[in-house]
Amino acid sequence: MKEKETINMNKSKIAVLGSGIMATALTFPLAENGHEVHLVGTHLDRDIIDSIKKTGIHPNLGLKIPSTVKAYQLEEIEEAFEGADVAMSGVNSFGVDWVGEQLAKVVKPGMMVLSITKGMQADEDGNLYILPDIIKKYFTKDLVDSVTWSAVVGPSIAGEVAVKRDTCVVFCGEDQESLDKLAHMFRTDYYHVWTSTDFVGMEVAAATKNIYAFAAGFNEGIRDKNKEENDRYVRFNYGSAVFAQGQVELTQFMQLLSDNKTLSPRHLLVGSGDMFVTSMGGRNVKAGRYVGAGIPFSEVRDNYMKGVTMEGVAAIRVIGGAMEPLTKRGIIKESDFPLLRHLYDIIVNDQPLNMPWEKFFDGEK
Repeated sequence: MKEKETINMNKSKIAVLGSGIMATALTFPLAENGHEVHLVGTHLDRDIIDSIKKTGIHPNLGLKIPSTVKAYQLEEIEEAFEGADVAMSGVNSFGVDWVGEQLAKVVKPGMMVLSITKGMQADEDGNLYILPDIIKKYFTKDLVDSVTWSAVVGPSIAGEVAVKRDTCVVFCGEDQESLDKLAHMFRTDYYHVWTSTDFVGMEVAAATKNIYAFAAGFNEGIRDKNKEENDRYVRFNYGSAVFAQGQVELTQFMQLLSDNKTLSPRHLLVGSGDMFVTSMGGRNVKAGRYVGAGIPFSEVRDNYMKGVTMEGVAAIRVIGGAMEPLTKRGIIKESDFPLLRHLYDIIVNDQPLNMPWEKFFDGEK
């Protein structure tokens, strides 16, 4: 209690661009700690902001947001960000370039930039970039150097944060002092924050876990196809092996792209923990379930889940597309990432599910 009272004596102003469910959920611990929070909707969030302004309720969360959180439409962004200590990116990976353009106009020297956007981008040579680096491209070099860069990673279902269920996350970034400040702003008796300066490694884990959430749906899909819903034995062996291979590949990605080659307990929270919670359900898992049932992915995309945003599928397309150029350059081996390569063939080449078991776990020997 003593620590919380000390924190509340130092109020901060946090401006958030994006009013989706996760960005909005994170306003709850901030408001509880007495900080000033401004929530700015994107051009796609107008109805959300209108609802908050009129009723105080976020329509997608189905909850009343804290009364001290002030909502703004996009055209009010300059007013919302004026004098902010923290500038937060709260959009999904599909909007990262757009958010970079917007934040470049309102972020000022001395601010702490905090991202909750998960994903990666790749160039034609297969080089992979974390999304905070994409946002940086829209800033002048002087502005990039005059702010600090951090991100929130770890297993976190938005609604659970908003209703104060225990949640454990990692704030990762380049500057430990900023991480400490941010952690203190957010920590409550239910929102538990650790920190890490392995910025790239943590962001890579957060991005790649979405890939393997898609594969987590296969098990139930196979049961659907075989009409096994009432069977006593439910293919847990299948699901656990796929989950384990996902962990192998996620770890390889962290070691490939990060300067930190040693995994810590915090890496396991962000990797294993987040993959677990993402595999419990959601749009990526649902898409994988259709594929497991024998439906070609093109049909899933165009009919069963038309218009549905699937970040895991997007990550497979981007990161899986980097496999061939990285292999040709000798950065990775042909035998590396067999599960991701198969997932890429499923969503890009419409191949049927045919799990390459013999290639898993460093190959059958």
